[in-house]
Amino acid sequence: MQEKSFIMALSKNRIKYIHSLEIKKHRDANQVFVAEGPKLVGELLGHFPCQLLVATSDWMDQQHTPPVCDEFIEVSEEELVRASFLKSPQQVMAVFHQRKEAFPTDAAKHNLCLALDGVQDPGNLGTILRLADWFGIRHILCSPDTADVYNPKTVQATMGSLARVSVHYTDLQEFIRHLPTNIPIYGTFLDGDNIYSHPLSANGLIIMGNEGKGIRKEIESLVTRKLYIPAYPTERGNSESLNVAIATAIVCAEFRRQAAWQ
Repeated sequence: MQEKSFIMALSKNRIKYIHSLEIKKHRDANQVFVAEGPKLVGELLGHFPCQLLVATSDWMDQQHTPPVCDEFIEVSEEELVRASFLKSPQQVMAVFHQRKEAFPTDAAKHNLCLALDGVQDPGNLGTILRLADWFGIRHILCSPDTADVYNPKTVQATMGSLARVSVHYTDLQEFIRHLPTNIPIYGTFLDGDNIYSHPLSANGLIIMGNEGKGIRKEIESLVTRKLYIPAYPTERGNSESLNVAIATAIVCAEFRRQAAWQ
């Protein structure tokens, strides 16, 4: 870190700038996002260029090497509260530059990828990124109406998995239409095959739908392998549907379980 980037005071303009990044249009205009807390900021440093780092002296004292950022401001706990989006701020927050990556054209040919069709809750999206990271899924495709991956709530919910999982926004219908016909397209439906007895591949695209509406009809028509997550016991009354993040966990776990036995 260069000495000229060190600033001792957190100005009203800097606080105003940080707070503006809670709104998507300002994040998009500046191509940045906010992350908070030692674990999350520590995970993202080195993966995303850091524009601004706001931290207490206690956090800085714990760093073995000075973090690389354009601007660093040392603050008290009280000052951090004024800038933070969290009810209980934790020593450090950072403004990172967004990462723009093209989706590898052959990713679904050789690996499993996720596609999210209208998943609108930021917390669900962040949890799904954590799940993808856990199960070794490196790319997630999102419809344009899916929650913004750089929403502060989403970023916090990823717990650092944003560093290892790439998220791409695109027209899912057009994207799937241009995939080679030998790439399996999976989706979960009430009339699908039991996921626990249906053979699953080690590659392909798994589509998860909107929290209330599921996968939209025009995307459903492109699904080549419909799956169903059965309730247990089947004769017992149960909830109408699973939370999309929980359903994603079940689906990914079964794909990986079967792959381990292949």
